[in-house]
Amino acid sequence: MSNNEIKKEDIKQEVFDLYDDYAHNRLNRRDFMEKLSIYAVGSLTLTSLMGFLMPDYKNTWQVPANDSRLTTETIQYSSEKGGGTIKAQLSQPVNNTKKLGGIIVVHENRGLNPYIADVGRRAALAGFISIAPDALTPLGGYPGDDEKGRELQSKRDKNEMLEDFIAAYEYLKNHKNCNGYVGVVGFCFGGWISNMMAVRVPGLAAAVPFYGSQPAKELVPQIKAPLLLHYASLDTRITEGWPAYEEALKENHKEYTGYIYPNVNHGFHNDTTPRYDKAAAELAWQRTIDFFTKKLS
Repeated sequence: MSNNEIKKEDIKQEVFDLYDDYAHNRLNRRDFMEKLSIYAVGSLTLTSLMGFLMPDYKNTWQVPANDSRLTTETIQYSSEKGGGTIKAQLSQPVNNTKKLGGIIVVHENRGLNPYIADVGRRAALAGFISIAPDALTPLGGYPGDDEKGRELQSKRDKNEMLEDFIAAYEYLKNHKNCNGYVGVVGFCFGGWISNMMAVRVPGLAAAVPFYGSQPAKELVPQIKAPLLLHYASLDTRITEGWPAYEEALKENHKEYTGYIYPNVNHGFHNDTTPRYDKAAAELAWQRTIDFFTKKLS
């Protein structure tokens, strides 16, 4: 059976859980394939199952890199407390004549891959100026392969990478085409970065973590930015931390809205993998854009 013939509904949840462990470096490739082979039965081969689970960046663009409605370029900015000079994708509506709200788009645990670059362009197409940094820049940048990207990112200190995205905030806030209101949206590792930027950046106008790890309870009082939080019900590893986080947000009278999307996995917004859930992804993204439209104007 080819991976094109595999149906998502025929795959057991344990397979997606295994992939989550592999994608977050809790399983090496050898152990992942060994455990995955248990589910390769009948016409479902290990090769086809692996092909089904891996990201597919072919023909998955929602907004092409050369979309004529946008001006998209690669820029560099300084991150003195982080990795030094950081490369990023900067996108904004073409022929724009007014100052726009800014959105920082933070990647997962593998660098600025095609999916996150696409999300950056989607944000710009919605009427914002967006920056999507690559925290792998000090190690040569996203290597064109997610597995190698994860290996590279594991070599960087996450708090140093946080400084890279805080520096992106400063760059974007002071950009000539930005109105000074800057928000952040991040996915997985980027969700943690989004939460932590809400803690660390007093002037942040909005933060939208997608399935991101929560900050320590003692840090919650420092949050100034309004939060919009997206969680997946099947993502117990991350979502189980939400009740305590919500309690801390309430205790400290923080502005927030949180959603748990039913019957979806971690990574449900990523349309390049079978964990993608179209209905949940589109709803969460529309909520995100509506939130930014309100907070960044």
